[in-house]
Amino acid sequence: MSYQLINGKATATAIKQQIAQEVKEMIDAGRKRPHLAAVLVGHDGGSETYVKNKVIACEQCEFLSTLIRYEDNVSENELLSCVGRLNKDHNIDGFIVQLPLPKHIDEQKIIMAIDYKKDVDGFHPINVGRMAIGLPCFISATPLGILTLLQHYQIETSGKKCVILGRSNIVGKPMAQLMMQKQYGDATVTICHSHSKTLKQECREADIIIAAIGQPDFVTADMVKDGAAIIDVGTTRVTDATRQRGWRLNGDVKFDEVAPKCSFITPVPGGVGPMTICSLMKNTLAAAKHEFYR
Repeated sequence: MSYQLINGKATATAIKQQIAQEVKEMIDAGRKRPHLAAVLVGHDGGSETYVKNKVIACEQCEFLSTLIRYEDNVSENELLSCVGRLNKDHNIDGFIVQLPLPKHIDEQKIIMAIDYKKDVDGFHPINVGRMAIGLPCFISATPLGILTLLQHYQIETSGKKCVILGRSNIVGKPMAQLMMQKQYGDATVTICHSHSKTLKQECREADIIIAAIGQPDFVTADMVKDGAAIIDVGTTRVTDATRQRGWRLNGDVKFDEVAPKCSFITPVPGGVGPMTICSLMKNTLAAAKHEFYR
């Protein structure tokens, strides 16, 4: 079976061009330029790369961007004070606090402190709750990016069996909520995780597999039925002596053996990753336009 590669990079580029055009029209109409801020704690390699890509995306979308940095010994109170200042800053339309945070900081406390009207990551309980019952809100960036890819490639989801591997608050849980809702996926959804006893059987029956379990090459050919659509969210750094930097990004899906069985499949990198950042830009534009909250 020949498969179609889902090109997240090209899709994200096209969407960012549309956003940039809309921003130019906003400026011409005398409205302010959208402004995204990011708070980065410490020097985690993945977070550094991710935030750098967000700054570049802001430039491509004609946004203003601000990067606030702290060392990893910053106190929880100091970080909460920063969040408080960003909440009150009328020049900032939306902001994110890059995760993960150092162990001495309560991530949930930081997320709860963010004004949900500026929570363009879509992690605040108010946004999560509104999403769960189908109200307008900021949808977290990775699930929104996956939805956008499914729609862009016209992958049929209504009535299909969708298996989601992973139950994180960032991907697994919100993805399940969105895929079961009539206005988004309208699918029959099963969530599997490391303790699921029938995981392989569930996957073999799936029309769509969304793999977000964080284990490289976890999904193998014997877990996939012919013609399935595969969305690989995994981005684990694995050692690779052939690369100049000494590592490569590896997905949760064993691409070379799974791809020939698929109708559609995302690569890693270049699949879901670019769409995550693109979705953050979509949320920031929505925040600047007060689309969800006045």
